[in-house]
Order: sequence, then structure tokens, then C-alpha cells
Amino acid sequence: MARRPLPFDPIALARVNWDERSTGGAAMQFATSIMRVQQIVLSVTDAALKPFGLNFARFEALVLLSFSRTGSLPMGKMGERLMIHPASVTNIVDRLEEKGFVTRNAHPDDGRTTLCTLTQPGRAIVERSLVAVNDAMFGLTELSYDDLETGTALLTKLRAQHGDFTSEHDVIPSSGNS
Repeated sequence: MARRPLPFDPIALARVNWDERSTGGAAMQFATSIMRVQQIVLSVTDAALKPFGLNFARFEALVLLSFSRTGSLPMGKMGERLMIHPASVTNIVDRLEEKGFVTRNAHPDDGRTTLCTLTQPGRAIVERSLVAVNDAMFGLTELSYDDLETGTALLTKLRAQHGDFTSEHDVIPSSGNS
């Protein structure tokens, strides 16, 4: 059900009220805006993925596997790359395995490691769902390329400061894409 737009920006109003009672209104407004935009991005992306039986978390895992050289990654490495808890990786892989998009196999060189491998149906669904997500542009259609680059730079700076990775120069690992 579509929601009617408000005749005012409730986050801007919250900022006015915040500034009257406290400090840090700009940070509150920015943080609240990020959280609201995250809801919008997730909603639009999940709607684009629904016809494929996917949500964003499952799509992201499939895309990660498709970007790897062999279409296969250790589940622990998937959790690191997706920046999620191991239990979440297990849940995502369970759902993808039920649909036949991935398989789990013992690592040939490390018996303690489980590999998650993209299947042919998984590869096909990645290709089809990528088109839908790209068409939806993650709900960011109103932003220009420069807006997207500027926003990404700001958020990357915050992510680096909070320990997502060691420095802005280490965004892409030197060992390639696997």
C-alpha cells in the first residue's frame, strides 16, 4: 500500500525541535536521513528482486559468488565480505540452497571449511535479477552520477573511521576479486 507523502519533511522538523533542546541536530538529521534512505533503498531493491524469489541479502550473496573467480567461496569469507554474522550467512545459504541457486561442499584442502558454490540456475538468476536491480537503480534514480560519487565518498570516510577496513587505500584487495 502506497503511503501519502507528508506536506513537510519530518526529519527537518525533528532537527528544529532537536536544536531547541540539545546540540548535535545536524548529526541527528544526517543519521536519521541515512536510516530513512536505507529503508527506501531496501524497499525498492526488494521489490525489484521479489519476482526472482530473492531479497537483497540473498541477492548480495549470489552476486558476491558470481564476482569470485570460481563462483565459490568459503562461507566464512562470505560473512567477512558481506559484513554479516556467520549465522546470517548460514541462513542466507540455507535459503539459496533450497532454491537450487547454490550448493555447499567441503573445502578440498581444509576439512574445517565449507564452500558455497553458485550453480547454473544461480548464475542465471543473478543475470536476470541484476537487470531488474539496475533498472530500479536501488531507488536512487533522482541522484546524478556525481551525487552518487560524492555520497559514496562521505560514507566511505565514515566506514573507514569506524573500522570497516584499514584505510581508504585498501578498498580493493590486491589479491583480486575472489
